[in-house]
Order: sequence, then C-alpha cells, then structure tokens
Amino acid sequence: MDSETASEGASGNLAERQDAQVPPSPIAKAFMDRPRKDEDEGRRVVENKDRNRSPPGDEAAQKEKAEESAGLQSLIRRHKLAATLVALLLIAGLAGALVWWLQARHYETTDDAFIDAHPVAVSSQVAGALVSVPVTDNQLVQPGAVLARIDDRDYRAAVDQADAQVATAQASIANSDAQIEQQQARIQETAKQAAQAEAALAFSKQENTRYQDLVTKGAGTVQQAQQAASDLRQKQAAFDAAQAAHGEAEKQVNVLHAQRRSSEGQLKQAQAQLEQANANFSRTTLTASVAGRVTRLTAATGAYAVPGQTLMMLVPLEVWVTANYKETQLALMRPGQKTRIEVDAYGHSFPGHVDSIQAGSGTAFSLLPAENATGNYVKVVQRIPVKIVFDKLPGLELGPGMSVVPSVKVR
Repeated sequence: MDSETASEGASGNLAERQDAQVPPSPIAKAFMDRPRKDEDEGRRVVENKDRNRSPPGDEAAQKEKAEESAGLQSLIRRHKLAATLVALLLIAGLAGALVWWLQARHYETTDDAFIDAHPVAVSSQVAGALVSVPVTDNQLVQPGAVLARIDDRDYRAAVDQADAQVATAQASIANSDAQIEQQQARIQETAKQAAQAEAALAFSKQENTRYQDLVTKGAGTVQQAQQAASDLRQKQAAFDAAQAAHGEAEKQVNVLHAQRRSSEGQLKQAQAQLEQANANFSRTTLTASVAGRVTRLTAATGAYAVPGQTLMMLVPLEVWVTANYKETQLALMRPGQKTRIEVDAYGHSFPGHVDSIQAGSGTAFSLLPAENATGNYVKVVQRIPVKIVFDKLPGLELGPGMSVVPSVKVR
C-alpha cells in the first residue's frame, strides 16, 4: 500500500509539474485518470460487501422465520381442507364486517320505541240504566256501531214535552198575527168613523153660524139658535171620541206586536229545550266514533251509568310509532326519511317514514320535570320522542305499548 501511495504521489507530482510546464496530451491524461477510477471501484465493492454482511443475531432470526414459514406451509399442505375453510371463514367475516359497517353508518336505530295511538274513552253523558251492551272485549267495531244503550223513556218524554211547548209558542205567534191583522181592520174602521164625525162637525158648525146670524138679524128664533149650538157641541164630542178610538186602535197594534215578540222568544226557548231534549235522547245510544277495538270493557246490562263514567276504551286502528332517540342521534334525522319498523311480536319489518320530531325532551313534559338549577348536576343524554308512521297500516293487531325497533335511514 505504501509503495502504491508513493507511486501515486510521485505520479501526481510529475503530473503537476507537467501541468505547470506543458499541457498533457489526451493519452497521458487517460493514463493518469485510470488509477483513480480503479480506486473508486474497489471502494464501492468493499462497501457493498459490508452492507450485505448481516450480524449473527439477524441471521439467526431470519433462520427462525424461515423455519416457521416452512412449518406453516407444511401444516397447510397436510390440512388443505381445514386451511381452506378457515380462509373462507376469515374472508366471509371480513366481508360481513365491512358490509355491516357500510350499512350501519347509514341508519339510526333504537329499541326504546313502542306502538302509540289515541285511545278513545267511551263515557256516558246522561244518567240511566244500561239496557243493552252489544259488544265484548277486544271486538273490532266500525264507526257508528252501537256500543251500549241507556234507558231512554225519560228522555223521550222530555222530547215530547219540549215539542209541545214549541207547538204552543207557534200557536201563540199565529194568534198574535191574527190579532194584529184584526186590529189593522179596526184602525181603518175608526179612521172612517173619525172622518164621518169630522164631516158632521163641519156641517154643524155651518148650521150654528147661520142660526146665530138669523137671531142677530131677528129673522130666526132663539130656540133654533140654541138647538144649532147644542148640535155643534154634540158633533164636536162625537168627533173627539172618534179620534180617540182611532188613536187607541193604532196603539193596540204596538201592544200586539210586543205580544208577538214575546211569543217568538217563547218559541226560541221551546226550540232550545227541544234541541237539548233531542241531544239527551240521542246520548242514550253510545256509538263508536272511529274504527277500532273495544278494550277495558266495564259496562254491563243493568248497571247504572252516570255522566262522565268511562264504560270502555276504544283503541283506533290508526297507530304509529313513538321512538325515543338519544339527542346525539338526531343530527341528520329529518321528517320524511324512510324507516324500517320491526315489530317484536311478529318478527317482521314494515316500511314507514319519520313524521315529526317533538320540540323538547321527554323529561321536559313529565309530571315532575328535572330541576337542574339546584343541587349537583350530572349531565345525562336526553331522549327525544320521534313520531314514525307506517306507509301502509299492516294487517295485524297492533296496540299501544307494543315494542318495536325502528331504523331510520339518515344517509
């Protein structure tokens, strides 16, 4: 190595001196660069050998891995069927997990849900004995079907009495109308009598004037003058009486009109009583207001019903789902989103959609709402009732309180 280094140094000094004196030729320049290239190639070979050389520990680990791989391959070759089954199960499990994750993230599900409805309390509005209860427990009834009958004899009598009062009031009005018409004729008669008396009075005044002039001139007697004056006073009295009779006849019309208005008021009162009597009479027959099923039947023939007493409950056929979702599940939930409703009682799913979301949590409308302004506070995730309706009512018996599991597609 030292001789090579020395020769290289000598060659370098010679080359430097030659460079300083005369520029080297291309052949000389190639001769001088060849040792440097050989040195670089040797250095690269040594580095590659050092890089490929592994420590003893790594060689042992690689040998152990190779033995394990060989053992596993040998085991797989010995049990090809079992290995194939395990591989298929792993692939199926991974595929199922992937599909489940891709589908589950699109739905919001809760098991805190149940069938809901607006049950109708069938109550008596009048008092009386039950004479008929033609329905039984859980019976399906249609709108207008008779549910119970109350003894209606007293109420029928009240209807007849009110009807008679209406007829009496109507007759009174007719009588008033006839009297008014008669009084109009009386007014015309008194008017004519007053006109006749006025004409007689005017003639008497003229006669009295003539006889008084004759007496003054001496052409007539005093007796004739006195007789004419007396006749004038009689005619004046008769005229005054005729006018008074005419005025009284006109005033009597107002009295008759007042009597007619009173009769009209009596008629309206009688009609109101008749309407009330008819309403009470109709309430003796209890009918179904909606289609549904009879539940909690307590009415029995012969029992006495009082106003406000619940005789049975009627559960409508129109039902829906009230799902109490956590408030953290409502971020993407909107009315109209499609839903699958699984009914626990039947194990079937039915299509539906979100109808509405309650404006407030369930505890906010409870009998004793939470008071978070007092004492220690522990935050609890609230549940919000969501109304979900069926796209088409299933042909199954569904009632309030039955458990369901709705899944709302939110994505």
